[in-house]
Amino acid sequence: MALKIRLARAGSKKRPYYHIVIADVRSPRDGRFIETVGAWNPMLPKDGDRVKIDEERVKHWLSHGALPTDRVLRFLDQAGIAKRPARSNPTKAEPGKKAQERAAFLKKAEEEAAAKLAAEREAPAEEAAAS
Repeated sequence: MALKIRLARAGSKKRPYYHIVIADVRSPRDGRFIETVGAWNPMLPKDGDRVKIDEERVKHWLSHGALPTDRVLRFLDQAGIAKRPARSNPTKAEPGKKAQERAAFLKKAEEEAAAKLAAEREAPAEEAAAS
């Protein structure tokens, strides 16, 4: 049985509260779980006590092969229980493929319009010089 250490949402609408649970990967997010090992209240200030983790139980489940999700791994890294590898995504801020195509099309259209306007400005000057 593949196990995950993940978040299960609780709380009311627009007031989230999450339980950190051990669950089978096939069970739904808020569905059946094996054990609750902590809680996360994102509504509290960051310097407050937002995350509560039962370290012994988490270490027990990690030793039995449970894999934490990325968000839970962040909490475990802050608590010093597990190490989260650093990530680097330098292309994250770049626009998507379609947006880049639109930007290139608009840039090309602006350049053509500027060239046409420059040609129109030069044409009367050439006619005046010719007469």
